Amino acid sequence: MHNIWIVDDDSSIRWVLARALRAEGFEVRDFEDAESALQALDSATPDVLMTDIRMPGISGLELAQQLHEQLPHVPCIVMTAHTDLDSALASYESGAFEYLPKPFDLDEAVRLVRRAVEPKEGARVADEAPDKEVEIIGEAPAMQEVFRAIGRLAKSNINVMICGQSGTGKELVANALHRHSPRASKPFVAINIAAIPGELLESELFGHEKGAFTGAQAQRKGRFEQANGGTLFLDEIGEMSAELQTRLLRVLSDKRFYRVGGRDLISVDVRVLAATNRNLEKQVQEGHFREDLYHRLNVIRIDLPALRERAEDVPLLSKRFLRASADELQVDMKVLSDEALQRMMAYDWPGNVRQLENICRWITVMAPALKVGVEDLPKEVLGEPAEGRAVNWESALAKVVQQQLNIGKKDVLSDLVKRFESTLLKVALDHTGGHRQNAAKLLGWGRNTLTRKLKELEIE
Repeated sequence: MHNIWIVDDDSSIRWVLARALRAEGFEVRDFEDAESALQALDSATPDVLMTDIRMPGISGLELAQQLHEQLPHVPCIVMTAHTDLDSALASYESGAFEYLPKPFDLDEAVRLVRRAVEPKEGARVADEAPDKEVEIIGEAPAMQEVFRAIGRLAKSNINVMICGQSGTGKELVANALHRHSPRASKPFVAINIAAIPGELLESELFGHEKGAFTGAQAQRKGRFEQANGGTLFLDEIGEMSAELQTRLLRVLSDKRFYRVGGRDLISVDVRVLAATNRNLEKQVQEGHFREDLYHRLNVIRIDLPALRERAEDVPLLSKRFLRASADELQVDMKVLSDEALQRMMAYDWPGNVRQLENICRWITVMAPALKVGVEDLPKEVLGEPAEGRAVNWESALAKVVQQQLNIGKKDVLSDLVKRFESTLLKVALDHTGGHRQNAAKLLGWGRNTLTRKLKELEIE
């Protein structure tokens, strides 16, 4: 029977976990602090240790590190309510088998323990301390998967494909993969394929010799040479021409190339991270992207969720961007009211995180008071259409319903019916200049019904 140790200063967490694990046949021992667990290690050894990160005294990360140094074969599962990339990486860097973000599903916790007791070694990553600056934050399950992927790839040099819509933070993920890799001390070079004219892209990537073409007045090193020993990030790889795809494939295979107009063979050691907002599988099927190049780049794939799919992260991201905007402009930080925050969480965010960052800059400049109400939000967030543009209200309603479901809201129908009726009443009364009987006729109600609705909906 496997012996599981739980270390957490929250007695309710210890009780719930212990109960679930015992029900699955595990022996459980729990501790309220890391010091007690370390003392117990002098006379006993667990099969798996589960620990919270932040506790009084010795932290869970320090406990995990000491456990890894003394008993490297014992898996450690780190639990944390601080769901950002640094927490995930710190967990792995301390020697953890896996990390478990709070609040967690008990079935998931039990499955993780079962995996830990299997006779195989868990993933290990770099021994260095994590950077103090938080790079990427997110509580959504999809973001937790991204953090896990970055943590597991921290010792790797393999190529990675990062997929996601524009504005989801693909370059941030690429930068994090580089900064937490063995190549961190070497260059990180990024190039947006779509931003460079096709006739110049070959020279940008591979460089050129003096006189190679009109305007080539001096030798120039390309991005591959600039990134030698480090990481090259190819953003919007789906925009690359067929001819350059062929040359890129050869370079990835041979790690050698000629500059444009050159005769000397250049050797490089470069890790390639590629990103796209296109469906590359479909492009491969349609013959627009080489299948062999796709598989060469897509060794590991990381999918970034759209912001509307991680609405629970809007409060965290908004707070960060509002603070950054305030620091940048040297003004007091604006604070979103609960109503404004709910409205932002329900918004569709077609421009994703980049759009949210820009909106926070707009709020910092344009909102009249430090406390930002719904009325202070820009029209695009409030769903007001551009002048002269027709509104497909059924499509808009469908989006609102989906957004409410995405953020886990209950009793959606009741809430939307109230908002719908309130809007009807206000518009009808405005149209009739406040004449209730005429407004009731326009809506197909009797006057008494309209009066009752006004009272129920608290409309003056």
